[in-house]
Amino acid sequence: MAKKQVRDQVVLEFPVKCSPSLLFNYIQSASGLQEWFAHKVTTKSRTDYVFVYDDGQEMKAKLSKSVHNKLCRFEFENVQDGEYIEMEIIVDELTDDVALKVTEFCSPEEKREVEELWHSQIEILKDVIGA
Repeated sequence: MAKKQVRDQVVLEFPVKCSPSLLFNYIQSASGLQEWFAHKVTTKSRTDYVFVYDDGQEMKAKLSKSVHNKLCRFEFENVQDGEYIEMEIIVDELTDDVALKVTEFCSPEEKREVEELWHSQIEILKDVIGA
């Protein structure tokens, strides 16, 4: 029996200067995600998404959790059970500063690459929303 590969949970937090409602549109809607996350994003239903990346790779995902203006979690096909990409909007109660917390899984060797990719994607997101 094949041993399940140990995968690391990567959690990153990025300050984003915009309202939670605007940011939520960019992390959950197909049109918003298409502006910064993938080359093309389509929805087959309210919870079934298809992401097409710049290299032509197509990945199907299910929006498995959504809390309005707060959080969305995508579970992609062909990844280990229990793994997902989650984007959570965090608002500091004292300062009202907004941050986007990203959770993803990868092998230990991929960790640095995944972190660098998220940093570059979030920079694109900030440019798109003018943050």
